[in-house]
Amino acid sequence: MLQTHPRKLLVIIAEAVLERTLVTEARALGAMGYTVIDVRGGGMHGDHDGEWDVDRQIELQLICSPEVAERVAAQVLATYAPNYRVSVYLADVSVFRKDRF
Repeated sequence: MLQTHPRKLLVIIAEAVLERTLVTEARALGAMGYTVIDVRGGGMHGDHDGEWDVDRQIELQLICSPEVAERVAAQVLATYAPNYRVSVYLADVSVFRKDRF
């Protein structure tokens, strides 16, 4: 069986206008890499189908150590959540190549 290593998957769903800033801050706080996906959905603030630029949302995924995940989540929640549509969640994941995360 292949050896795995525990990490955290931090997922941030936010307005697309924040993408560059979120990526820059995540890297500065220790994230080694990231994935960004354009997303659509709905929730407390209605449906967001992305037809308008101001309605676009992204999903930023970081696989990282628990310490990095906590730093990034704290920064996002304190700085952006009060004024932007932002959802943040965390999950346990296992990786095969620990040096990449």
